[in-house]
Amino acid sequence: MIETDVLVIGGSAGGILTALSAKKTYRDKKVTVVRMTEKVMVPCGIPYIFGTLKDTSKNVIADTMLTNAGIDIIIDEVVSIDRENKKVNAKKSGEIYYKKLILATGSLPIVPTFIPGHDLENVLTIKKDEEYLKFVQQKINEAQDVVVIGGGFIGVEMAEQVQLLGKNVTIIEVADKLLWQAFDPEYSDMAEATLKEHGITIKTNTKVTKLIGDTKVKEVELHTGERIKADVVILAMGVKPNTKLAEEAGIKLNEKGAIVVDEYMRTNDPDIFAVGDCAEKKCFFTRKNVPILLASTAANEAKIAGVNVFQLRLVRENKGTISAFSTKIYNTAFAAAGLTERQAKAEGFDIVVGKFNTMDKHPGTLPNAKNVNIKLIFSRYSGVILGAQIAGGENVGEMINILSLAIQKGTTASELNTFQVATHPLLTSSPVSYPINSAALDAMSKI
Repeated sequence: MIETDVLVIGGSAGGILTALSAKKTYRDKKVTVVRMTEKVMVPCGIPYIFGTLKDTSKNVIADTMLTNAGIDIIIDEVVSIDRENKKVNAKKSGEIYYKKLILATGSLPIVPTFIPGHDLENVLTIKKDEEYLKFVQQKINEAQDVVVIGGGFIGVEMAEQVQLLGKNVTIIEVADKLLWQAFDPEYSDMAEATLKEHGITIKTNTKVTKLIGDTKVKEVELHTGERIKADVVILAMGVKPNTKLAEEAGIKLNEKGAIVVDEYMRTNDPDIFAVGDCAEKKCFFTRKNVPILLASTAANEAKIAGVNVFQLRLVRENKGTISAFSTKIYNTAFAAAGLTERQAKAEGFDIVVGKFNTMDKHPGTLPNAKNVNIKLIFSRYSGVILGAQIAGGENVGEMINILSLAIQKGTTASELNTFQVATHPLLTSSPVSYPINSAALDAMSKI
C-alpha cells in the first residue's frame, strides 16, 4: 500500500507541470506521479526525432525535473479508481491512496477503423512512447514511399521530417486546405507552397477508401480510384481524449469523450481534477467545447490545477482556450492564436482585419532576413483583438505569444498600435514598421 497527498496519473507535459505546481505551492504535501512509460518524450519534439534528431534519446524529458523537486515517480499502470475509498489500483504497485487525484492521462491517436486495411503492417500512428517511436523510426528508415494521412500540424511536420530523409512523401487531407483549422486560406496556401517546393505531393479534398496489401501495406486507394504506392502509412488524423479510466470511475464526460471540468480544472468529484488532452476545452470567446489538444494548453491547465488542488488560489484564471499554435515548415515559421477570419465570421462577429508585410531585421539586406506577413482580426466596434496569424522567420514564435496575451487581456487595436517594443537590427523588424503595431494601425484605418 502506498499513500500520498497528491496523486497525478500521467507523466507528459500536463502531469509534470501539475506535480511541480502542486509541490511548489504546498511544500509540505507528498506529491506522486504514476505513469506507464520508463521515459517521457518531449511531446512537440516527436516529429523531429525522425529527420533532425535521428535518435529518440535526444527527445526525452529528464526525470530530475520531478525528483529534484521531491516528487516521487512510480512506473506502473493504473487500472481503476475507487472514488469512495480515495484510492487507485495499479498493476504492480497495488493500492495507492490519495487525498487529491489529478488525471493527466492525455490522448490516443485516432485510428480510422472504417478504412479497410487500417490494421496492415507498417500502418503507423504517432504515440508518446519511446519504444514504439523507435519501431516507427526503423520502419520509416527502411521505406522509400511514405504516405501521411492528415494535414494538420503533426501530419505536416512528419511529412517534412520524413522528406528530409530523402523519401517520397505524399500528404492526403480530406479538407480543402492543409492546416485549415488554425489558418485562413492565404496562410495555408503559403504552407502548401513551401511543402511542394521541397517535393512533397499534396492531395487535398481527398478521401482514403482503402489501404491495400497482403500483410504489409503496399498502396493507398483514394476515392478517385487512384492508387499511391506506400511502404509506410502514417496516420495523423488527430487524437482523442484518453478517458476510459475516468469513465469507468463515473467521472462525467462531455459529448466528445473529454472529462468535464470547471474553470479550476475540477471534475464532478471535488477531490479529482483533470488537465491536458483528457480534459475538455472551452473556446475563449464562445465557451463552446473545442478539441484543441496541445501541450501548451495542458501546461496552462496544469498550473491552475496544481496551485488550486487544496485551496482556490488562482481565481477565475482559466477563461478558455485561445488556441495558440506555432510550427516551422522548412525555413518558414507559421503561427496563429485566437479565431481565424473564417471562424470569427461563422460565429457572427463583425470584424475588421489589419495586415502588414515587412522584414524581420532592419535593414532587410542583413543576412538571413526574412519577410514577415501578419494578419490581425479585431471586433469592429470594440476594437478588441480576436485573432492573429503570422508567417516569417523564427521570431514569429515569440510574436504570437505576445498576441496570445493580448487576446487573453482583451487588448484593442489602439493599444497594440501604441505598445512599446524593444527593437534591434539583428533581432527584430524596424521600430517604424514593427509588424504588430503596423497591422493594428492598418485595422484602425478601416474602423
